Amino acid sequence: MSCAEGRDQPTGLPLVLVVAAALVDSDGRILLARRPEGKHMAGLWEFPGGKVHPGETPEAALVRELQEELGIDTRHSCLAPFTFASHGYETFQLLMPLYLCRVWQGTPVAREHSALAWVRPARLGDYPMPPADLPLVAMLRDFL
Repeated sequence: MSCAEGRDQPTGLPLVLVVAAALVDSDGRILLARRPEGKHMAGLWEFPGGKVHPGETPEAALVRELQEELGIDTRHSCLAPFTFASHGYETFQLLMPLYLCRVWQGTPVAREHSALAWVRPARLGDYPMPPADLPLVAMLRDFL
């Protein structure tokens, strides 16, 4: 093998499945949500979404999370799988599928975040984000 000098070692950390959406409006902007004070990584910007509950599909979790966090309604058929992030935090391994969504009903409202921002893909790097979200920025910038 020429891609790496060694093999990846198992971490022994629990795997946490979190799902996220890149909501894209008619102007091609992406919605970012700012993590509120008192939450881990407060003040950082993220793609809306959340944990997948046991027995729940990622799509069902994302539809639920978008309703809870932003007050918008969408359907499974409006979620297009785009890419994913895998990141090792200190106490867990995060796996986060990212879906593109261009169709929803309602106007997003920051119910669980301190702020929302509609951002052009080229400006996503201007917003400080959790480490797991950073690789997604380049993918979105190149694709959109």
